[in-house]
Amino acid sequence: MKRKIIEIDEDLCNGCGDCIVGCAEGALQLVNGKAKMVKEDFCDGFGDCVGTCPTGALQIVEREAAAYDIEATREHVAQMGDEALKKFDEANAEHEAKEKSEQEKPKMSGCPGMQVRMKKAEEAKAKAATTTGEISGQVIKSDLEQWPIQLHLVPPTAPFFDGKELVVLSTCSPVASPDVHWRYVRGRSLVVACPKLDKTEGYVEKLSQIMAQNNIPKVIVVRMEVPCCGGLSMMTQQAHAQSGRSDLVVEEVTIGLDGELRGTKQL
Repeated sequence: MKRKIIEIDEDLCNGCGDCIVGCAEGALQLVNGKAKMVKEDFCDGFGDCVGTCPTGALQIVEREAAAYDIEATREHVAQMGDEALKKFDEANAEHEAKEKSEQEKPKMSGCPGMQVRMKKAEEAKAKAATTTGEISGQVIKSDLEQWPIQLHLVPPTAPFFDGKELVVLSTCSPVASPDVHWRYVRGRSLVVACPKLDKTEGYVEKLSQIMAQNNIPKVIVVRMEVPCCGGLSMMTQQAHAQSGRSDLVVEEVTIGLDGELRGTKQL
């Protein structure tokens, strides 16, 4: 049958084992220092392991594969102990709830990031009224302290990078959220990029040079929750690996389509 399943790029895999910990189904193991699929019918295709991989070696693909066998998988996990079985049952319940939620959503075709969405008129009016009241009589100033900002245009050794935290900013996030300037731009250097629409050739190398050649203590990726924006995090992770900066903290911030903060995690 054709279904979603995990695919592993062995060239990118560094053998850290994080994906094995992240897989509640016990479908992965280390073989000769590389992550391998134990058995196709142990993989449910939800991809909990993908987000744990620091190098981007794992991805969800759709291809011909053996059907997921929940009973066989549960027996397999039970052999690992009670804690592993508890983790499996919790993950399975979460996956079933997620699958049900997806089935209840209106069907659409094409990229999820291109789906048309509109706020309800009442919600939009209420938010506009609140915002107007807060800024009445005030001039809202930009927190941007540098130029240029587009990743293709910034010189890797520009003086505004040195000694400041770097924000790798998706093109859409400052439009979706009015908080981006004061929350993430203020006091930091930044580069702006879109992993879907930009010509991204050279982006990893440019980011790597910026990280390696400047005294940057931290990198914050500010992305949207749409799947295509995940490419920004992946490119930043690859650049971090190439830079040789083991002391550099890299963090991912996800902004929802409603402009609200969805979550923050370390990459």
